[in-house]
Amino acid sequence: MGPGDDVFHRGEQALQRSAGTRERLQQVGARIVASRLHAGHREFYARLPFMVVGAADEGGQPWASLLCGAQPGGFVDAPDDTTLRLHALPPAADPLRPLLRPRSWVGLLGIELPTRRRNRANGRVLDVDDRGFTVRIEQSFGNCPKYLQSREPMDAGVPRAPGPAREDDRLDLAAARRVRDADTLFIASRAAEGRAGGGADVSHRGGLPGFVHVADDGRSLAWSELPGNGYFNTLGNLLLEPRAGLVFPDFAGGDLLHVAGRARIVRDAAAPGRPVGGGHAVVLAIERVVWRPAAMPLRWRLLERSPWLGAAAPG
Repeated sequence: MGPGDDVFHRGEQALQRSAGTRERLQQVGARIVASRLHAGHREFYARLPFMVVGAADEGGQPWASLLCGAQPGGFVDAPDDTTLRLHALPPAADPLRPLLRPRSWVGLLGIELPTRRRNRANGRVLDVDDRGFTVRIEQSFGNCPKYLQSREPMDAGVPRAPGPAREDDRLDLAAARRVRDADTLFIASRAAEGRAGGGADVSHRGGLPGFVHVADDGRSLAWSELPGNGYFNTLGNLLLEPRAGLVFPDFAGGDLLHVAGRARIVRDAAAPGRPVGGGHAVVLAIERVVWRPAAMPLRWRLLERSPWLGAAAPG
């Protein structure tokens, strides 16, 4: 692809235009979003202990989850510059498990929590077996470390065994408290056009605890979109296809809280709660909640809040 080729779809382009980044990204997009993994990304993925994965079910509803290896290193292989092999599968209780099937679109996000480094890779599943799955990469690009909290692995001793998954159509009091205490969420979305109308994506959102507002009835939540790279990958997807899947990880305790629903993009000042920006906000009408206690085998200790969050704290 040359400098004039455009890697962004109609929804992304519309938001880029409104933000004033469209002309620049039209020229440099093909250099930012590659169709293969460069050597540095291949080395990066190979040392990660977990990956964030997003995919959509047959009806088009995206889900997000965290997939962990048994130990750091050796969990992800990059045998060549268009292939990633993940040596793990989600357990049966994970809503992502049935979505990983040959030819399905997946979004992958690698994060090195101590350094805040992160990279995105989107593509299609080539094959699945009882040891993991392989993805052919269609897009690969780095993200800045903004709003990522720095964490270090900790010895959890003998972690508690995973509990049975609990499902609901809203956030109960305990789940709402977990969301309000969260400083990190991951959001899966999908492209409604381009890439055969199905490309999946998964991205990060971070803030100080309380950055996600939960409605009193537990049926919706909202957060402000803080200034980022200007690509508008997630919001561009939601503009054309409003369904989204969120996962809130409890890094210290190992729980995963999955939330699926339909999103609306609003001006920040129109969002519930106390807005912090002046740009966009996302309001998610909740349709399904899955809480998986102690689902992650890894545990992480907070080292430092993102230095970019000083002026972005909820009031």
